Amino acid sequence: MRSWRKSEAGGLARLFAWLVVTFRWFLVAGWAVVLVAAAVWLPAKTSNADLGGFAPPDSRAIATETTSAKAFGFPILSRTMLVQRDAGGLSQAAQQRAVERAVAVAKHTAGDVGPIVAVVPIANAQGVFPSSSERDTTALSYVFTKPGTTFGQEVAAARTYAHQHVNQPDDHFVGVTGTIPSQLAQSDLLYGHLVLLEIATLAVVIGIVALKFRSVVAPLVALVTAAASYFLAVRVTNYAGSFVEGGAPEELKPLVLALVLGIVTDYAIFYLSSMRTGLEDGLDKVAAAKASATQTGRIVLVAGIAVAAGSAAMLVARSGFFRAFGPVLSLSVLSAVVVSLTLLPALMAIFGPALFWPSRPRRAGRRVVSRAAARVLTVRVVALVLGGACVVGLAALVPHAQRLHLGVSFEVALPADSPPHLAAQAASSGFAPGIVAPTELLLQGTGVGGDRAKLTRLGQELSDQEGVAGVLSPEALPEEVVSGALVTKSGDAARLILVLDHDPLGPTAIRDLNRMTAAMPDLLRQAGLGDARFGFAGDTAVASELVATTNADLRRIAVAVLLVNLVLLMVFLRAIVAPVLLLACSLLALAASLGCLTLVFQDRLGHEGVAFYVPFAASVLLLSLGSDYNIYGVGHVWTRAKQTTMRKAIAERVPETSGAITAAGITLAASFGMLALVPLRQFRELAFVMGLGVLIDALVVRAVMVPALLALLGGFSAWPRKLRGADVPLTRRGDVQPIRRPADERPSGGAHWPEESSPGGPA
Repeated sequence: MRSWRKSEAGGLARLFAWLVVTFRWFLVAGWAVVLVAAAVWLPAKTSNADLGGFAPPDSRAIATETTSAKAFGFPILSRTMLVQRDAGGLSQAAQQRAVERAVAVAKHTAGDVGPIVAVVPIANAQGVFPSSSERDTTALSYVFTKPGTTFGQEVAAARTYAHQHVNQPDDHFVGVTGTIPSQLAQSDLLYGHLVLLEIATLAVVIGIVALKFRSVVAPLVALVTAAASYFLAVRVTNYAGSFVEGGAPEELKPLVLALVLGIVTDYAIFYLSSMRTGLEDGLDKVAAAKASATQTGRIVLVAGIAVAAGSAAMLVARSGFFRAFGPVLSLSVLSAVVVSLTLLPALMAIFGPALFWPSRPRRAGRRVVSRAAARVLTVRVVALVLGGACVVGLAALVPHAQRLHLGVSFEVALPADSPPHLAAQAASSGFAPGIVAPTELLLQGTGVGGDRAKLTRLGQELSDQEGVAGVLSPEALPEEVVSGALVTKSGDAARLILVLDHDPLGPTAIRDLNRMTAAMPDLLRQAGLGDARFGFAGDTAVASELVATTNADLRRIAVAVLLVNLVLLMVFLRAIVAPVLLLACSLLALAASLGCLTLVFQDRLGHEGVAFYVPFAASVLLLSLGSDYNIYGVGHVWTRAKQTTMRKAIAERVPETSGAITAAGITLAASFGMLALVPLRQFRELAFVMGLGVLIDALVVRAVMVPALLALLGGFSAWPRKLRGADVPLTRRGDVQPIRRPADERPSGGAHWPEESSPGGPA
């Protein structure tokens, strides 16, 4: 941007810029008061979300589990267990003590066991328990607690019980594991690394801005704005999260950090680049700050609305987990936009040229190479080759995105030395991976439990299904245990326990359970139970529903996000062809990023799949964030194209915006890349796909592919509107006649108007 013209800035934009710059000291003081008030009255931390937030609102799996508990009088599934294991052989005395402890709890003679109401022990003694891969090496004690017990209370009670009772040398206690302990361990790791993540991300912000502007003051201004935005966003979203059923997901905390710090730094780079250009043109600090606030402020406002609206589109999801993402991320972005629009210009007006100390703003010679490259890019043959190469290269990665598998794993996402991970591995070694979270099959119907032979036959058929390591059915237990535990006394309900041979929350187990569900009508008929109603319960069943809901939500939300961004781009550019083209490029970049995610994590690292919300969050954010660069980069080209040809506008404007977009893209990618500091698999997946997606968008799509395609389309990209530049008389080699300005329109103070107007959106 070279300068700005009154006719190109709306009256409201000029008025807002004047207010912000004129009352800059009051704004800075006002924000200090707001931040102090937020620290006093808004919560610093929200309550943890529980597993119920993951399930769809009409979850059949949870309904089946509830029905089973009512029919039998008690649940049979537990999500917390104690693990004892000795690979050389667990003594008979240790196995017997596990049974005696469970009996003592049942008879209330075990002392104070807190909220624990029952302990159910199993051992792979003589390999009689289904799915036992070893003999006499492992004993598990499933823990059941009173209704209303929180996750933290349940795990604490299990650990206390183990410390008080499983403490003999030959007990070989490994640890407490299960879905609940693993989820709490993830939460502890997340909060334990959050401060490190904040410091590292802020350090990256300072470093990149310092290198971009070769200054020590500019990064401090960006840092103050980013830190204030993040602090306010956290407090506001914590407050809003208290109104979300189940609480805001824990995974949002690092995501909010990366998103807010990343986009605020992007906006700071846009503002500072504009400010530096104004100073280079000879404007004083107040005039340069007003010009930047007028032009860049409009871009930041529209770009922020695009990201916030795209995030809010998650409200169309059916899953409560995803519905919590939308408002929280949207509020975070809006908080960051408000701070960026007011505090940043105020600070720029205060510091003026000192922003770029020790370097000094200078105008000549910085973009010679980039201008030459941009002119070459507008040659039709070059544009065709480079644009086509980008499209073909990205399209080659798209098919891999279709192979992406989704899972809801907790235990496998933990570090290898995490206690719940170690305990789960020990349990899996003695039995099978599915023992950590067994699956319940509930059968209902008149007399369904009366014929044990039919139930036994069904159990055998289920054991033969792919992915099933073993089935606990009536023939495996004594009659006195079966009655009341696996078959109701009335005989109208029966339940079998399935142990799967893969991570029970992973993609493979989910696919196996889906196949089994489809085959159940035939299996029931073959067993002579064709009239029985059936339902699966347990974490694998919940995960299956969640993945299915996620896939449906992803399609639904993708449409909503695309429509929101399309409308905003159409309004901003006042065209149809260009917005459709820009969104198509964003979609291609997103699909290519997801394809790379598949190649790296599934093919290269050998993971079963990725966390279910990773492609979901990446899709929404990458599509929305792509609009930031569309609005900033294409908006500049669009404004210049009003006075000249599209090719010349690209040649002139791309060099002026490419530096800011490149620095902003690297900053945002680095901000998301810092998520890898959290030692959980899903955050490394998210860091990879978001970092790579932003770099592809900034360095490939916006820097090469979009300018090349716009150069090929020319004025048609503005259809149905016709850019005025198409009608400007051409001089030699297609150049336009320079626009001369009256002397009274030129700024004072030694500054001059350039031939073209500054970008920043349509007039």
